[in-house]
Amino acid sequence: MENSNTELSFIRPSLLSKDTGIHAWFSLKNTAYHADDSQIVGLNLGFNTGDNAKAVELNRKKLLSDLHLDANWIAYADQVHSSRVQVVSAGGTYRATDGLVTNLPGLTLAIQVADCAAVLIWDAEQHVIGAFHAGWRGAAAGILSQGIKLMRQQGASIKDAKAFISPCISQSKFEVGPEVAEHFPEEFVETQRYVKPHVDLKGVLSQQLTTQGMNREHIEVSRACTVSNKQDFYSFRREGEQSGRMMTLIRADR
Repeated sequence: MENSNTELSFIRPSLLSKDTGIHAWFSLKNTAYHADDSQIVGLNLGFNTGDNAKAVELNRKKLLSDLHLDANWIAYADQVHSSRVQVVSAGGTYRATDGLVTNLPGLTLAIQVADCAAVLIWDAEQHVIGAFHAGWRGAAAGILSQGIKLMRQQGASIKDAKAFISPCISQSKFEVGPEVAEHFPEEFVETQRYVKPHVDLKGVLSQQLTTQGMNREHIEVSRACTVSNKQDFYSFRREGEQSGRMMTLIRADR
């Protein structure tokens, strides 16, 4: 059994290569990793899961150690599938919140997902960053428009900003009822190929970003589907209550 010496794997947005001072990571399942004194397989980072809290705590310590992040300078969103966004200036857990915005150098923002999208937005010139938990409820309620509003208030230029939409559930796997489908534009709802409607969540989020003034070329969308790829991703739709959580983190330095 491998232990905490295992090197973790992440996805990093390719758009970051042109922006010095901005750092971001999307954690993978890391099936080769096992926390010390635990039989839990993989890097589950969610306390609200079936795994014991000690194992999750060890996983988070391993994550921060590998990324050289200070545990006191991490802001976590205590997500409830809402459109609430907060401007933050200190580490800690922010209750009943699904989006975080800051212009404080060195403060890392963290979002957890297991089929929903994590959307990162950054203005590298003004050093304003945002991290948003965007499932269908958050998308329908306008979490991105609310987040961008607060980013603008902190000095961000959205036309110059960039964004990353993380791996999440794909349209082919996102079967919904008509009561959910009606919240989204018809162009992002497939009704012909399936018995029930299927929503293109990535398409919805991309359009919402451009509607808010973002340059389409500045939006990076992961093609990966969390439901289809068992090796790399946790999936609530696939695994139910036994699903772990991945984490997306972003930090801006001066």
